Amino acid sequence: MIKGLAITLPVLGRISIGRVVEKNGIRLPQKDNQFTITSQIQEKDSGWVLHPMDEELRKDAPNGKLRTIPVRMLFNDPDLNLRAEYTMFDRKSGRPMCVGNGDACKRLTQSGVQSLPYPGPDVVRVW
Repeated sequence: MIKGLAITLPVLGRISIGRVVEKNGIRLPQKDNQFTITSQIQEKDSGWVLHPMDEELRKDAPNGKLRTIPVRMLFNDPDLNLRAEYTMFDRKSGRPMCVGNGDACKRLTQSGVQSLPYPGPDVVRVW
């Protein structure tokens, strides 16, 4: 595997488990017990436009509730399909402080940006 090489497919839609509802003029998230597949297009009045695959999968679903989605992976190796990137953000400014790929990281320190060995996602430090 070549480090830094990422084969990315175009994003055709999004999967959500919930929606946004408006109560008393406030937009609030509301959870749902089914998936919704939408396109990348959002309309001002009706929200996200449903993806054609949503209707196709709902036809075969019991009660019309989409609870499972068939997934096909591009490669047999999980390392090629699922990439992990870790970023630690400053809580006050929201800027990234440390960015890593699991092997090495670039961290903002008092002396500037340094390349350091990556401690792992389980190591939690308060900065």
